[in-house]
Amino acid sequence: MNPEELLNEGNERNKPAADSPLISLERDLKYFNESIKEVAEEIMNEGLSSYPIFIAHQHELSLGELILDRHDLNSEWSIHASTLEEFVERDVIKPVLKERFVKSYKDPYQYMCVFVVVPEGANFVFFPYAK
Repeated sequence: MNPEELLNEGNERNKPAADSPLISLERDLKYFNESIKEVAEEIMNEGLSSYPIFIAHQHELSLGELILDRHDLNSEWSIHASTLEEFVERDVIKPVLKERFVKSYKDPYQYMCVFVVVPEGANFVFFPYAK
């Protein structure tokens, strides 16, 4: 899924994008871009996983490890770092769907894989790192 799809740009049937909490997520991801990329590279360089996943949320979550706390940083979203392996182990991604996820996973040096959790549900988005 592209960031534009997640933000519902160009889709008049949904509420206006200005009202969407995902606008603040985009702002936070851009602001924390460098920190998130460093953590992703550390996960890969240390051999923990070839598939880092970042979880963006606005409430308590017990998945992954907290790296950016919205309360401490005066931001709207907290970010946890995780891996594909933890998502499979915790049954967030069913083992039978692991290969499908791997095939759709974008270059982790160019895109952050973000699992966005909102009250309506959760979804993956690949957000490009700033150049």
